[in-house]
Amino acid sequence: MTPSFSRTLNALGLLAITIVLAAAFFDQIVFHDLPCPLCLLQRAGFVGAGIGLALNVKFGPRPSHYAIMILSAFAGGLVSVRQTLLHIIPGEGTYGDAFFGIHFYAWAAAVFGLIALGGAILLLFDRQFAPEAVPGRPTRLALIAVALAAAMALANGISTTLECGGGMCADNPTSYQLLDQMRGK
Repeated sequence: MTPSFSRTLNALGLLAITIVLAAAFFDQIVFHDLPCPLCLLQRAGFVGAGIGLALNVKFGPRPSHYAIMILSAFAGGLVSVRQTLLHIIPGEGTYGDAFFGIHFYAWAAAVFGLIALGGAILLLFDRQFAPEAVPGRPTRLALIAVALAAAMALANGISTTLECGGGMCADNPTSYQLLDQMRGK
């Protein structure tokens, strides 16, 4: 696998993570399904995995960039598995909306597993780490992927600040704390 092809694969992976974050953000904004603290940690795991991919896109593939991606997926996966286990106890109920009958935290566990597996598989291709005679520049697709991922990370960061008001987030949030504080509620 050439460094250029690796960058393209990393850009596609970054777009996939951006779609996951955008879907969660869409659900939050349109359906007023505010994320719980565990959901916010999962989003942070996706952003961390995206950072590893974005580093590969911008600076070329490096094992350390894949390590960031895999470690972020592992951390996010632990949080999503914990949340799934909290909600499988009979009588406990679930949190948030379901997508095709499966809750977002269960989907997140599966996606984090795929991210870690994909990163480990990509690490098997040593040729991508060879120095190029003429270092390749990121493609337009790659730059768009990085820009969209950065925008989603920023949007999620802003909404988290609005939701938590700079302090502890509510276990079952019903409103944006910072906006409520600004309105005097």
